[in-house]
Amino acid sequence: MKVSTRGEYGVRAMFDLTLNYGTGPIPLKEIARRQLISETYLEQLMGALRKAGLVSSKRGAQGGYELSHPPEQITIGQIIRVLEGPITPLDCLDTDSGNGPYCGQPEQCVLRNLWKELQDSMKRVLDNTTLEDLRQDAVKLEVAKGQ
Repeated sequence: MKVSTRGEYGVRAMFDLTLNYGTGPIPLKEIARRQLISETYLEQLMGALRKAGLVSSKRGAQGGYELSHPPEQITIGQIIRVLEGPITPLDCLDTDSGNGPYCGQPEQCVLRNLWKELQDSMKRVLDNTTLEDLRQDAVKLEVAKGQ
């Protein structure tokens, strides 16, 4: 699985909201400026994340976006699935969408176990990494930069 700009920018925007968690709605324009993302493109991503219940939005002069849940309750896997679809390195493992397996004899495929192991590893990392974990990593990096 290759993460597209859709997934990358979505995670970056959610990380931005994490860094500002608890301060109220953050205008889309600010997120776009800080994360170097097109405001129009970011609006599309935030719409998908809002529909999935990961962010909420508020209109008006004091409006913007904020996380719908605390950062420790939102995983990177959730964000990636909303923006990219199922986490799978090959279509033959895609059981979420009903498209796989395409080979017709998955039980006889020698390579299937390898790809399944890779898929499980990817899911484990993405589903066990929260926005809070990323925030803590950022704090550690800032501390390391100061030394």
